[in-house]
Amino acid sequence: MDLLNTLVDKGLRRELPTREEALAVLATSDDDVLDVVAAAGKVRRHWFGRRVKLNYLVNLKSGLCPEDCSYCSQRLGSTAGILKYTWLKPDEASKAAAAGLAGGAKRVCLVASGRGPTDRDVDRVAGTIKAIKEQNEGVEVCACLGLLSDGQAERLREAGADAYNHNLNTSESTYGDITTTHTYADRVDTVTKAHAAGLSACSGLIAGMGESDEDLVDVVYSLRELDPDSVPVNFLIPVEGTPLAKEWNLTPQRCLRILAMVRFVCPDVEVRIAGGREVHLRTMQPLALHLANSIFLGDYLTTEGQAGKADLEMIADAGFEVEGAEQVTLPEHRAATAAGCGSHEGGGCGSQESGGCGGHEGGGCGGHEGGGVCGSAPAAAASASSPAVPASASEARTDLVAVRRRGAGTDLAPNA
Repeated sequence: MDLLNTLVDKGLRRELPTREEALAVLATSDDDVLDVVAAAGKVRRHWFGRRVKLNYLVNLKSGLCPEDCSYCSQRLGSTAGILKYTWLKPDEASKAAAAGLAGGAKRVCLVASGRGPTDRDVDRVAGTIKAIKEQNEGVEVCACLGLLSDGQAERLREAGADAYNHNLNTSESTYGDITTTHTYADRVDTVTKAHAAGLSACSGLIAGMGESDEDLVDVVYSLRELDPDSVPVNFLIPVEGTPLAKEWNLTPQRCLRILAMVRFVCPDVEVRIAGGREVHLRTMQPLALHLANSIFLGDYLTTEGQAGKADLEMIADAGFEVEGAEQVTLPEHRAATAAGCGSHEGGGCGSQESGGCGGHEGGGCGGHEGGGVCGSAPAAAASASSPAVPASASEARTDLVAVRRRGAGTDLAPNA
């Protein structure tokens, strides 16, 4: 397929595809999905080999968010039966993080629900970062606390944070359809603040909220311009008690095409499969490793993931290897000043010509489902020219959505 050959060549050169080419990837048929995966896999292996980076989420403060993000189980007005608790103490958070690190995780993502941190909250998180780093040599820590005020990114950096996650989630034109209590521009501003403070920026999207192909391409191109080092791709977990609980728009093949498009547009960044992979990729998860070089291990913020042991077996069975703490995630041209995370050094999400944590469960912070800036608003409307729901829309698999009842905030052992 000429399209795929062109995209591979561009990906190896870190050259931005045209919007038409990106849209064409999403428009390929299910019959061609293996060809799409094989092509994008060449780009992934060129920049990242067969390494898979493992990340582990710790939900520092769960529920009771004042924001109205439609996808989020922690949002204002949510009736989802999730765990609700206030800030974990540093030793509690460190203990939770240790479980993920013992399971092979290289990065710990510290997430807290809310619009954004107060200065006292930043002090709290700083103490947690210190506790984790004192007990775990070489660990990367990503903070995900919502919208940042001036000076807060710098304070997190001084406290030892390596990265900051804040997702764009969807296109600017449809952002007001999913959230009304903050703006798309607010999100861009926070990612910019993190970058300016020397933190490795982590920012991604949520697919499956009723968006069009054009919306997906718009947000990924916006991410490339923002130049994050990692791009978490969340697939909506339709949690009962949220406005988007009935949005089951994804098939495994659709998810693979989305991941491939992200890889072609952002060839040399850490593309992370975040929340929703178990729900929507299901038995096709191993194929997605040919596209993304990073996943979350174990559970998400308010929902359960597959067993950590199953994640490790899947990686090995698919012929990949877990990335070690001594390995630098990003290619040499990107990995410079961000304490081993691989920092922004100009290459954009590819060849940036203009310029996390992410388990969809918290959408604002990163874990789409509640965490950080969460979100009543109706689902985003599909573009008339590009229907959001694929011809073979996925049937509702509510049996695969389980509220987290273990780990942080409970007396039960975490899944890692």
